[in-house]
Formats: sequence, C-alpha cells, structure tokens
Amino acid sequence: MEAEQKAIQLFKAIEDRELIAPGKTEKQLNTEIFNLAFELFGIEKYWHKRIVRAGLNTLKPYDDNPPDLTLEEDEIVFLDFGPVFEEWEADFGRTYVIGRDPYKHKLKEDIEKAWYEAKEWYSLQTRLTGAEYHQYILGLAKQYGYLYGGQLAGHLIGHFPHEKLDPKNYGLYVHPENPNDMFLPDANGNKRHWILEIHFIDSERQIGGFFEQLLT
Repeated sequence: MEAEQKAIQLFKAIEDRELIAPGKTEKQLNTEIFNLAFELFGIEKYWHKRIVRAGLNTLKPYDDNPPDLTLEEDEIVFLDFGPVFEEWEADFGRTYVIGRDPYKHKLKEDIEKAWYEAKEWYSLQTRLTGAEYHQYILGLAKQYGYLYGGQLAGHLIGHFPHEKLDPKNYGLYVHPENPNDMFLPDANGNKRHWILEIHFIDSERQIGGFFEQLLT
C-alpha cells in the first residue's frame, strides 16, 4: 500500500510537470518518466516492462511491442508502470487525454468507473476464481459498450519478487484459465494481494484506455 502511494505521487508529478505533451514519442516520454522516478525516489528497478501507449497503440495488449508513435495534438495515452520501492512492488496505470475530444474523455472516465464497480463487486464475494472474475470483467466491458483489450484482468503482487507469475500457469492471474480461489492464502499462509487492471477498447474508433491499481 505504501508502494502504491508513492506510485500515486509519481503519477501526480508526471501531471504537474506536464510531461504528457504532443510532439513527444512514446519512447521519449517513457525515458522522461524513468528519469523523474529516479529523481524523486531513486527508482531504477521495475518488475515489468514500462509501458507508454498512444493512439492506435492503446488497442494493443501488454505482451505486444508496437512501433514507437508520436503523441498528437488530439490524443489518448495510457501509462502502465511497475516500480519497485524498497523491494515492494507497485503496479499502476492511468489514461490521459490531450485535447477536448468528448469521446476520448468519456472512455477515460468509463474505465475508471468500471474499475471501482468491479472492486465493489469483488468486495461482496467470499469465494471467487480468477476465471469467474475475468468473466465478470468481460461482461462489464460489454455493459459499458466496449471490448476488453487484454488477455488478463489482473494478477498477484507483493514483495519483490512476488510469487512467480509463470506465463504457462495462470493460477496467479485474473484469467479464464485460473480455476483457483482468489481468496486463498499464499504458499506461506499469508493473505495474497491482487492488482485489478481494466483495459477497454473501441475497435471502431481505434482507441483504448487503461486503469490499474491495488484491488486488495
């Protein structure tokens, strides 16, 4: 939770310094954020690749490595960073809109609302498999009028490195192939902590957005 609070501070500094601006490439913005995180917190370690996606690239799931795009005057952008603070992991994602396009702003707002709706629904459960929660998220995307853009809808997080997220074993993911109860403790009997990520896309308008933070 403390790691996430620092991630919130980092993203606030990104906004305050107006780093997300037209004319920059995704790679340039990514480097600027890395440098800012080092300046503010001395962070050099990230537990997953740092993601900056703009325009058409906002349709792409995490595993893709699309070509580097330049941010436009009227743009939607999302960030997904997993900084490690004193050996504790954060995983934080937000969507930003450059310009006043009402649909892009609506998409951004819908994703955030859907995230909190999914968190509230989760809090009412006492047993829930990763597959069942993933199915709920897909239904939520449809309810809001979008497609779901990612393979996952969340995953475990913890002390670095957390329980290994094996790409061939989905038991620690919010994924359709996870039959395990998300409320089960870890191998040492400790409560697990989960990240919830929402990635909605509009294939017709060719844009997407992302919102991610601690679920539990």
